[in-house]
Amino acid sequence: MPIRDTAFLIFADCSMLDFTGPLSAFDAANRVAGKTLYRLSLLSEPGGLIRSSAGALIQTERIGDAKFDTLLVAGGGAPREGLVSEALRSYIVRAAKRSRRIAGVCTGAFVLAAAGVLDGKRATTHWRVAAKLQKMHPKVLVDSDRIYSRDGSVWTSAGISAGIDLALALIEDDHGSGLARAVARELVVYHRRPGGQSQFSALQEMDGGSERIRRALSFAREHLQQDLTVDALAEVACLSRRQFDRAFTAETGQTPAKAIEQMRAEAARIRIEESSDSLEQIARASGFGDAERMRRACMRLFGQPPQTLRRLARGHEEQAAA
Repeated sequence: MPIRDTAFLIFADCSMLDFTGPLSAFDAANRVAGKTLYRLSLLSEPGGLIRSSAGALIQTERIGDAKFDTLLVAGGGAPREGLVSEALRSYIVRAAKRSRRIAGVCTGAFVLAAAGVLDGKRATTHWRVAAKLQKMHPKVLVDSDRIYSRDGSVWTSAGISAGIDLALALIEDDHGSGLARAVARELVVYHRRPGGQSQFSALQEMDGGSERIRRALSFAREHLQQDLTVDALAEVACLSRRQFDRAFTAETGQTPAKAIEQMRAEAARIRIEESSDSLEQIARASGFGDAERMRRACMRLFGQPPQTLRRLARGHEEQAAA
């Protein structure tokens, strides 16, 4: 099997883990296999020493005419703002044509988008800047809720540790799940979070500062099928409606109605993607009452109707099995 030349393109003010995480995964694949499967390079537009956001200096080679099997573009300060030079844009366009695959880690998606590589393709990035990516590049089909995404030969991932999930998926794509699992064990990480797993979940992460609001949130999570009115939640919290409304918004950053909708939508999405239940069944089980209300909530929060969420999830499962 040929050695796969794999390069990481980094930038000034880059996040170290955006490239060192996946870089370590490919390096571990070489060690576990006992031979060189991946020949690794670090690139930058100017070449030489590049200072990371943590202050560490990284030695890089200057971008040029070398051809790579895989090019991974890491996040960095300039690309995050979409400040991509014409030379870099041209390089990415050439690389996308010449490489077997190209990937963006975290805000590296902005570089790919600036070069037009993501036009018409589904992509993800760190949830905090997903809306910005969509606004700056409306032709990109941004899915802000995925750990990583694949659309043909173009891969993208969320930030920080999600780059490791992306690398494990690439290794599995090249050499099968056995090696990917062995690499995960070597790195002492989970093998492997599925690409469709949510980056951020209101079901798990939303919390209140006070015991009363936490109690109301816990009750809501466990009783999504019930009529969770503000009055009902206020009673659970032992507060008046006015006190509860004010305290809930101050502690969670959302109104009670918006928070309940998000919880229900995320609970519904899990069942949409992972079960064969009908949409009506899922709508009732998650507290929406009917499929149309669930569809509107999915459109608002995920930008896709339930049928599309299910189809995309099935598509990713088929790609992983292929």
